[in-house]
Amino acid sequence: MMAKNDIKYMDISLDLAIKGINTCMPNPRVGCVIVKNNKIIGQGWHSQTGDSHAEIMALNDAKGNTDNSTVYITLEPCTHTGNTPPCVNALIEAKVKKVIFAMNDPNPKVFGKSKDILQASGIEVENGLLENKSKEINLGFIKRMNKGLPFIRTKIAASLDGKTALSNGKSQWITSKESRKDVQKYRARSCGILTSIATVIADNPSLNVRLDDFDDEYQPKRIILDSNLRITGEENVLKLPGEKYIYTLKKDHNDTQIRSIIRTTKEVNGRIALLDVMKDLGSDEMNEVLVEAGSVLNGALLKENLIDESEELRAHVEAQHNFDNIPAEKRIKTFEVRYDKDVVKAIYDRIKECREYYNTLIL
Repeated sequence: MMAKNDIKYMDISLDLAIKGINTCMPNPRVGCVIVKNNKIIGQGWHSQTGDSHAEIMALNDAKGNTDNSTVYITLEPCTHTGNTPPCVNALIEAKVKKVIFAMNDPNPKVFGKSKDILQASGIEVENGLLENKSKEINLGFIKRMNKGLPFIRTKIAASLDGKTALSNGKSQWITSKESRKDVQKYRARSCGILTSIATVIADNPSLNVRLDDFDDEYQPKRIILDSNLRITGEENVLKLPGEKYIYTLKKDHNDTQIRSIIRTTKEVNGRIALLDVMKDLGSDEMNEVLVEAGSVLNGALLKENLIDESEELRAHVEAQHNFDNIPAEKRIKTFEVRYDKDVVKAIYDRIKECREYYNTLIL
């Protein structure tokens, strides 16, 4: 049975896991705490692929004083040999008394296996403590393991009247300074940033992380959807260090650099097959992808049910704004309206026309 202290120590483990939020991809974010006589004797987290897992780092931190201890891990300990040996073996050798982990590892090589191995060695095992919190920090890894696709988060900035750009197409700095800082954090935790050639032409973005303490080694991959290869090679997004992909329906380009990063994809109604792009990104072990584009690409992704999260960022932006300075008489007003079937039908007909027009657009 879980005790109050169990929650406290698992919370600490979750905080440790977040230390690797920008660096451990494509591996999951994992934290670990080892407790003996109600005292933390070891702690660790997974910082990057190829480095020690959280459990090993915590065991090393405990310096061998682990017999009869309890180990708190945010993810089921691994049972297979990858870049590092299995963590279950290390826990057994350390003679720990009990292991509590937050959630099962969705990796089919591990899922549910560690519990049996540990229990067969006389170690008590409990799982499910703060499971939802653990899932929240590994949404991308979980989706990729379960579906072979990355977790797609989209950044959509809109004005209060629902516009995503000015009438001339420009959209830079439609948001506040605070919300732009949030975007940098979302970029930093993403494996890739996805945009369209329309956004590249209109805004000439760099799509890189510009946080003071961010190591350029971990810059996310830049992914451009360009059906007809309109990109020239002079764009900012191509000039900065880091990997770039261009998904297109064409097979050649005059620029040698561009030819080297082209990935041709299937055509669906004259457009890039978005699901195929996502499958390809999943096979490249991308856990989270941030979409920074306009309404056309976002609309196409929504239509194919490929967006996993768009509300969180919007809510964050809204939370940074308050409208207390607006007089009450100028705020939202309510009106009594009459339901008219003919008017409703006209609206539906207009929506249908808009959808038909939208379907003629090319990403």
